[in-house]
Amino acid sequence: MDYELLPPADQIVMTMDRIYGYGMTTTSGGNLSIREEGGDLWITPAGVDKGSLTPEDIMHVAADGTVTGPHRPSVELPFHQEIYRRRPDLRAIVHAHPPALVAFSLVRRIPDTSLIPNMHRVCGEVGLAEYGLPGSGGLGEKIARVFAAGSSAVILENHGAVVGASDLRKAFMSFETLDFCARLEIDASRMGKPSGLSSREIALSAQKQSVTLEEFTPSGHDAAERRARQELVALIRRACDQKLFTSTQGTFSRRLGERSFLITPYLVDRKYLELGDLVRIDDGRREAGKTPSRSVRLHQQIYARQPHVNAVIIAHPPSIMAFAVTSERFDSRTIPECYLMLRSVPKLPFGATFLDPEGTAAVFTPAVPLALVQNDCAVVTGATLIQAFDRLEVAEYSARALVACRSLGEVVMIDASQVAELDRAFGG
Repeated sequence: MDYELLPPADQIVMTMDRIYGYGMTTTSGGNLSIREEGGDLWITPAGVDKGSLTPEDIMHVAADGTVTGPHRPSVELPFHQEIYRRRPDLRAIVHAHPPALVAFSLVRRIPDTSLIPNMHRVCGEVGLAEYGLPGSGGLGEKIARVFAAGSSAVILENHGAVVGASDLRKAFMSFETLDFCARLEIDASRMGKPSGLSSREIALSAQKQSVTLEEFTPSGHDAAERRARQELVALIRRACDQKLFTSTQGTFSRRLGERSFLITPYLVDRKYLELGDLVRIDDGRREAGKTPSRSVRLHQQIYARQPHVNAVIIAHPPSIMAFAVTSERFDSRTIPECYLMLRSVPKLPFGATFLDPEGTAAVFTPAVPLALVQNDCAVVTGATLIQAFDRLEVAEYSARALVACRSLGEVVMIDASQVAELDRAFGG
């Protein structure tokens, strides 16, 4: 999708639809803006339902201050204007009140963006701004001061968060990723003590995940490949809607043949993936003109070593990842469905996916469909794409239940005799 070619009002509506649909703001909360080259500004209106905005609702504020549109501009217009004044490199701003980021604003803390790789790169520097009266020039000055010091995102004391970027797509990606970091840290803190990556480990991840593959030009796309592309895109979008993926995180792949598979591209917003964005890999070569996910080597090794696997998903949902960024072990013996679908879930060391893809691929025997990688990801396999997706859902939902248990009482797992009974009834 050529998102940047859409009119500013359409971009704002699409992005607010996503923010509202993901539960990151309320009917009355949040505001977005885009600043055009000449200084004109487009911004969400005040007092209009954020769940039903249309392009006609978006307000236009000219560089000379003239306001055009059927409503009043957002009450937070002053801080948007002040941020743009202090940071002329920014062209879009996202402000909203996701519960996890509000929680950090209430305790006056900044989410840890070092728990898994790439989060700091997406979010940039995150600052903290003092409390100010909403809509006031004083609040605008306090926020803009933090942006002027070099931050790309700002937590507002007792308020929410503001993110700025060179365009609205990037601003949303940063905002969504910062919210993910907050949710991950909250879940992890309930399970144990979250431990972040060192600067050396982050640099190692960035360096080692760069992949160079020769190109090839497909002679065509048969019916089976076309169906596979449809299935992949549908489930990737579902993963985004269920917050199992974010716009920048998550990789799906599906086997096409013995030495051929489809995989998600690198740095393309997962929510808006189209059939042609998927990258075909044949004999270790990539489809011409496309860049596959940086985990492509691992997918390639899994398909080569595990003939029973026809689909692989790499994801980072916050509840299951709480076990990956702490010393806690994920135990599948919560409910029968979880045990039967996941069995044993090993935790691999950080770097396993890119430093030792061959050894990591060897882990995924029929008895081990899912593994966690310390401070990195969950890797899920399946005989079909829907089976792998189901396993990802079950893992995340079970992890949510285990996180919730921490405030209820002691967890009682299915015992050994009950496990043996399940194995006899359903096969072990």
